[in-house]
Amino acid sequence: MPKLSEENERLENYRSMPLNATLSLAALVVIVAGMKAGSSLLVPLLLAFFIAVVCTSPVQWLHRCGLPMRAAVFLTLLVLLGLVSLLGLLVVNSFSTFVNSLPDIETRLYEAYWSVLNRLSDMGLAIDPDQLNSLFDTQSGTTWVPAILSEIGNLFMQSIIVSLLVVFMMFETLNFRDKVSLALENPVPSLKRFAEFSRTFKRYLAVKTIISLATAVLVWLSCLLVGVEFPLLWAVLAFALNFIPNIGSAIAAVPPVLLLLVSQDGGVWQAFLLSLAYLGINFVLGNLVEPRLMGRALGLSTLVAFVSLVVWGWIFGAAGMLLSVLLTMTLKIALDSHPQTRWMAHLLGPGTRFSEQKSDRLRDADKPPLKREH
Repeated sequence: MPKLSEENERLENYRSMPLNATLSLAALVVIVAGMKAGSSLLVPLLLAFFIAVVCTSPVQWLHRCGLPMRAAVFLTLLVLLGLVSLLGLLVVNSFSTFVNSLPDIETRLYEAYWSVLNRLSDMGLAIDPDQLNSLFDTQSGTTWVPAILSEIGNLFMQSIIVSLLVVFMMFETLNFRDKVSLALENPVPSLKRFAEFSRTFKRYLAVKTIISLATAVLVWLSCLLVGVEFPLLWAVLAFALNFIPNIGSAIAAVPPVLLLLVSQDGGVWQAFLLSLAYLGINFVLGNLVEPRLMGRALGLSTLVAFVSLVVWGWIFGAAGMLLSVLLTMTLKIALDSHPQTRWMAHLLGPGTRFSEQKSDRLRDADKPPLKREH
């Protein structure tokens, strides 16, 4: 009888597999549709969450130095506000100068465009300049400038909302563990998994942010040395687009290289040097430094990184492309923190050997557990 009951249970589980798979797929479609419909609400929440996670490390460091938790949170937010305000003023000043220089830049681009068309025509290629000219009409160049300014205004309002959310989230984390302890009958396993997830995620996010900052500084220095205009603007662009996998660094290099190519003080050689600088910075930091700091256990396979770029970009738009790696790594770390879903986290990884993954887990296990803070 026990054997018969076990066989019946296995048969019943086998029969229910298609139904469970169909229900899981339907639930996934509903979740994705809900995220796409509520992207205007979810994007500020996600940005605020990631910023709050980054800020918890200096808060804990200040608390270990002897400051009370609330004072540590207040001081961290004050320093963050000062840095963001200073950077914002510099970027706005640089962008306003860029907008004032747009007519001259557009004229130079237009002249370079006609020069390329004439060279191609001399080579015997059948090109209709008048047809292509309709795509680059200088008279319509002023129509997209107000659109850019409107988007900047929306970005400013979104920044205010994100800043307020970060403040509330930071103070909410002070008694988060107490709330979980009161809400669950046995909070120890949940708190342990959450501590593992939080530690790994903060490690990844901190390393990614530091690498992006280093990329921005090196891009700024390269632009200064080569002589391209608006170096701070291209450095901020490189910092933001460094979070986009595979194509972000290439997209960040296009505007300064193109501007230097048509600049009066630039040329082909200077543009080639700047392209080499971008290539060297992203190769060294992205392929050598970043994997060594993160460890292979925190990596993503190339296919998963590109698919995440497409999927999150379709759901959340441009913000989803910027957050694609962070969102996928959040999902991977959350799956890896639970034994029953760890196999899915392995499928998202770069395919390291078992011994390397085991050594990474043993190294993480040797770290002291997080102290409970009131």
